This record gives sequence, C-alpha cells and structure tokens, in this order.
Amino acid sequence: MSPNGSDRSPRRPMRRKLLQALTAGLVLATATGCSYNWEDFPRLGMPTPTTEEAPRILSLWQGSWAAALAVGVLVWGLILWSAFFHRRSRTKVEVPPQTRYNMPIEALYTVVPLIIVSVLFYFTARDESELLSLKKKPDVTVNVVGFQWSWCFNYIEPVAGSTGDAKTSKDLDAIPDRFKKAFPDNAGGVYDCGTPGTRNPQTGNPGPTLWLPKGKTVRFVLTSRDVIHSFWVVPFLMKQDVIPGHTNAFEVTPNKEGTFMGKCAELCGVDHSRMLFNVKVVSPERYEQHLKDLVDKQQNGYVPAGIAQTSHEKNRETNNL
Repeated sequence: MSPNGSDRSPRRPMRRKLLQALTAGLVLATATGCSYNWEDFPRLGMPTPTTEEAPRILSLWQGSWAAALAVGVLVWGLILWSAFFHRRSRTKVEVPPQTRYNMPIEALYTVVPLIIVSVLFYFTARDESELLSLKKKPDVTVNVVGFQWSWCFNYIEPVAGSTGDAKTSKDLDAIPDRFKKAFPDNAGGVYDCGTPGTRNPQTGNPGPTLWLPKGKTVRFVLTSRDVIHSFWVVPFLMKQDVIPGHTNAFEVTPNKEGTFMGKCAELCGVDHSRMLFNVKVVSPERYEQHLKDLVDKQQNGYVPAGIAQTSHEKNRETNNL
C-alpha cells in the first residue's frame, strides 16, 4: 500500500504513459507509411538520381548515415544498459563504486572517433576530387548567371544564325581564360533569361527553363552579377556556390529525360525563395532544335556574365585545364 493509503503502485502511471507513447508512435509510423513508397527508403530522403555522377553522391550519403546509425546504436545501447542494469532500485547501493583513470576506455574514446572521422574524410575527399574534376573538352558548356532574383543561361555553342566568338566576347570577360580554353571555336551562342514571374509552359513551374541534352557531358560555368547564390538542380544531387568575383565550375552527364526543379540554395536576400528554375533534359536532336528556336527569337550572343574575376582569385588559382 502506498503512503497515501492507495493500493495503486506509483510505477503504474509511468508505465501507462510509456505504453501510450509507444502506441501513439506506432500509429504515427503506420499512418505516414500509407503515403510513403518503401522502395525509396534506401535513398534515405534523397531524390532519384538523374545523372551519371549522382550515384557517387548518393553512396556517400548512405555511408554517412550508416556510420551515424552505428554510432547512435552504440551510444543508445550504453545509455540503456546503464539505465536498466545499474539503476539504484536494482542494486540497492546508494553510491556505486567509482572508477577513475581507466586508460583502455579513455583510449577507446579517443581512437574510435578519430577512426570514424578519418574514414569519412577519406571517402569525402575521394568523391569530391572526382566530382569536381573537369574534362579537357566537355560536350556542352553553359554559363549560369545568377542575379537578384532569377537566372540567365548562356549556351556557349556554335549555332547557325548566331555570329561571334565566346573566347573573345566582352560579355564573357568575367570568365577566366582557363575556362575559355575549353570553349568551342566560333561559338556565337544563344541565351535565355528569366524573371521571378517566368514559368515553364509545360509544367507551370516557376522560373526560367535550362535545356540540356541527355547523354552529353555538360559543364556549368557559374558566375554572379551581385551577391553569392547557389546553383542546385535537386535530382542531380549536386550544387555549387555562384560567387561574385570568383568562377566555379562542375560537370554532369544527364541520363534521364524529364523536367526537374532547380533552386538557389544560398540565402541571397529578400526574394531568395523566388530564385527558382527548371531543367529540361531532352534528346540531343531536340536540344539542338531549342538552340535554333532561341536564334529565331533573336536571343543571339550572350548576356553579361557578371562581376569579373578579382586579381586575388586570379593569383590564387592554377592553370589546371
């Protein structure tokens, strides 16, 4: 009997609350599972990859989750083991024996995190080096220009009806010569620009539409006109900052046709959330036709790429192309 004369055990309310919490958690998990495709579970929240490079990023993501889960299970296990098997009500000991200066355990606490961090660092550095490597001559080059609050796309291609040369164009002065070496000869080029109110005519999604050919290696040369933005095509699993006075670049090979969402992933000001765009991956023939359509719309040449490379950045970078 409890001190207040009741036969109810003081542990029963706690057990009842625990049972209710477990029941609520089970209902929540099963209810949300109705709209969840379990085939997507191995990707752990990542979208379906749509480039040849994206599976490498997905593998790194999955490996990081596996390492985090292993550490979490170990920590949770130690906490539960201590809570259940060394609780005061079980041992009847007011103060348990104190252990100090246990060198094996302290060494374990030091060595294991170092091993985990070293392994993650190795795979991250290996994959980053591969993902940021650039070919001598990509199949397609697109200069992505970020500005408040939308995007422009300079297609650096020799297109019939568009005259000029991307290597000498004043509008592309912001791009360093080391990138211009890979530009095709006599690339008059075409461009497409958007505004926050622009929409894709097929899907109705906001933002301008960047067209890319399936199966071709595409190099994105990223420049900004004002502040730092970030170019992110969600199913490419790849994003990179668009920095004024500094030119970034990376390459992907789209392997799935369709229209995908893109966005700015860097807080760039009051209308950052409106800096959306679309990526339409089509056959190489349809891509070439789109470039001709831009010529027919008088969108020849290039729009200004942005803020020129600063002297500091020119001196820091090496000629590795």
